[in-house]
Amino acid sequence: MWWSRKRREQQLADARAEALRWYDRLGGQIMNLPAGDEPATKQALVDAGERYNAAGSQLEQATSVKQYELARESALEGLSYVRAARVAMKLDPGPDLPPLAGQRQAGAIREQRAVEVEGKQYRASPQPASSTPYYYPGGVVSGRPVPAGWYSEPWWKTALVAGAWGVGSVLVFDALFGGPGGGFGGGWGGYDSGYDQGYDAGDDAGQDAGDGGNGGDGSDGGDYADAGGFDGGGFDGGGFDGGFDF
Repeated sequence: MWWSRKRREQQLADARAEALRWYDRLGGQIMNLPAGDEPATKQALVDAGERYNAAGSQLEQATSVKQYELARESALEGLSYVRAARVAMKLDPGPDLPPLAGQRQAGAIREQRAVEVEGKQYRASPQPASSTPYYYPGGVVSGRPVPAGWYSEPWWKTALVAGAWGVGSVLVFDALFGGPGGGFGGGWGGYDSGYDQGYDAGDDAGQDAGDGGNGGDGSDGGDYADAGGFDGGGFDGGGFDGGFDF
């Protein structure tokens, strides 16, 4: 019916306007923020520029609400990198941003961590430093939650680009976040994990449902491997075309 078509058109227009709002804000932030000399600042702005280009490409190709939502996620991720650059420059990061998909599951680094994998040292830290110049805003990458924080190398990018983890990246992930007990969930106390809280809540709910005879499955409450955890258009859609070239 005509009113159903009208509603869909309005939803599409609203999604486009929302994506454009964050995309334009990202462009203005990148233009007005000096690059600085610190490696952490430069790298964060490079990543912000990549996300700006990706969001622009996604906006050009978007024809559905979902596609505009992906462009919005890319722009918000870019703004997260801008905030990180401001932190590295010891500037006010500005107001909080809407959370990215998957950030709740991934949590954030809250203490420094250094591990050795195949003879090479990898670091993670809640603060930028010359030894940890690569920022990640947090999210679920190919089913694994990578906490927000600063890292010595962007070892997660292979999975973002290829859509699957390489053996080396998995070893780094397990070494950084597996903990002394070998299990996921911040066993070594190095980061706050929203996954833990979600899983516990889901498990309690499942137990309650089971006691009531409904056979609840508590795993739904905190499945960190939810495929929707880190969609966000990460590095797809020709994200390096036009826009900002660092």
